[in-house]
Amino acid sequence: MIGGSVQFVPASKTAGLREVDAPNSLVVQFGADRPLKMDAGVSLSPLTIAYQTYGELNASKSNAILVCHALTGDQHVANTHPITGKAGWWHTMVGPNRPIDTNRYFVIASNVVGGCMGTTGPASLNPATGRPYGLDLPLVTIKDMVRAQAMLIDHLGIDMLFCVAGGSMGGMQVLQWVASFPERVFAAMPIATAARHSSQNIAFHEVGRQAVMADPDWRQGRYLEEGVIPTKGLAVARMAAHITYLSDEALQSKFGRKLQDRAAPTFSFDADFQIENYLRYQGTSFVDRFDANSYLYVTRACDYFDLAADYGGSLAYAFKSSKSRFCVVSFNSDWLYPTQASRAIVHALNAGGASVSFVDIETDRGHDAFLLDTPEFIATSHGFLNSAARARGIALAKSGAM
Repeated sequence: MIGGSVQFVPASKTAGLREVDAPNSLVVQFGADRPLKMDAGVSLSPLTIAYQTYGELNASKSNAILVCHALTGDQHVANTHPITGKAGWWHTMVGPNRPIDTNRYFVIASNVVGGCMGTTGPASLNPATGRPYGLDLPLVTIKDMVRAQAMLIDHLGIDMLFCVAGGSMGGMQVLQWVASFPERVFAAMPIATAARHSSQNIAFHEVGRQAVMADPDWRQGRYLEEGVIPTKGLAVARMAAHITYLSDEALQSKFGRKLQDRAAPTFSFDADFQIENYLRYQGTSFVDRFDANSYLYVTRACDYFDLAADYGGSLAYAFKSSKSRFCVVSFNSDWLYPTQASRAIVHALNAGGASVSFVDIETDRGHDAFLLDTPEFIATSHGFLNSAARARGIALAKSGAM
C-alpha cells in the first residue's frame, strides 16, 4: 500500500509548510520559516522533499522504518519506478513478507537533498533567480541529507524511528542518523558502507565528476538553461562507477572475454566484448533518469563524509550517546566499501558499549550484493528486524495481510 495511513500536518495549521499532490511521489514543502541549515554555513529555503511511504503507521507510531538510498537511488524503493518502469531498487527487501515487511512496518523513503527525483537539487528552480540552481545550490553533505530527513520525520509526527536502514551512501546516512539523533533511532542497519570516504573512493568520484565537466554540453552547470544535457560525460562517469560495484569474480563469471554478437574481433573501437557493451548500456540508460549536476553533488557529499572528524577524530565518541541496536553488514567481495571499513564501525560501536551484531557475507556479487536477492543477506535482515521488533513490542503482521 503506497501512501499509508499517515496523518499529514494541514497547511492551514503550519505556516510555510504544505503537502503537494504529485503524480509519482508524496511531496512536502518547507517555507522560509523552516529553512534547512547546512554545513556550508547557509540556510536553504524553500525546501522540497519528495518521498514515498509503504504500509501503515500503527497507533503508537512505533513501527516506522526509514530507508536511506544509495548514491543514485531515490524514494522509489518498492513501487514501479516512474521513469524506468522497473521494480523499485530494494523490492527484494521491502514489501509484504519481505524482511522490511510492509504488513508489519510503516516504511518511509525520501529522495536526498541534492538529488533529482523531486527533492530540492541543482535542477530545482532557484526562487531568487527563477532559473535552475545549477552550481548555485550550496554543496550538500551527508549530515545535511539527514537533517532534511529529520524535518520530514517531524512532519510525519514520528518521535522515534524503529529502524534506519540503508546501504552504501545510504549506510552513511544511517551512521549519521545515529550520531546526530541518537534518541530517535531504536535500531540501525548500516550495510556495505564506511564511516569515512577513502582516498581511493574520492579518486573514483573525481574521475566521474571530471568526465561530466569535460563534456562541452555541461556549460559550467547551466546546461538546462541552454537546452542541452551532458549525456556523454555522465554516461562515462556511470560506466567508471559501475565497475566498482561489481567484483572481479562476478565480471569474469558473467562476461569473461566473450565477444558481443560476433565470431571474431572487428579490429575497430566498436564494443567487441560483452563487458564493453554492458558498460555502454549502463551509461546510456543512466542518463535517462539522473541529472548530471546531481551526480556532482551526491558524489561530493560522499567524499566529504568523515563521521569521526566531527567528534575529535574518535568514531567511538560519535556513537557514545546511542542506545540503538545495530546490525552491521558487509560483503567479502565488496572492494568499494570493503569488510575492514565495516569492522572499523563495529570496533567503534564495541568501544562505546553498543549492542551490535556483525555479519560479513560471502558472495561473489561485490558491492551491489545488498541490492540483489542475496539469500544470507535476506535471512540476516529478517532475523535482526524480527528480534528488534520483539524488543520494541511491534506486533506480528496479520496472516494474509497485504
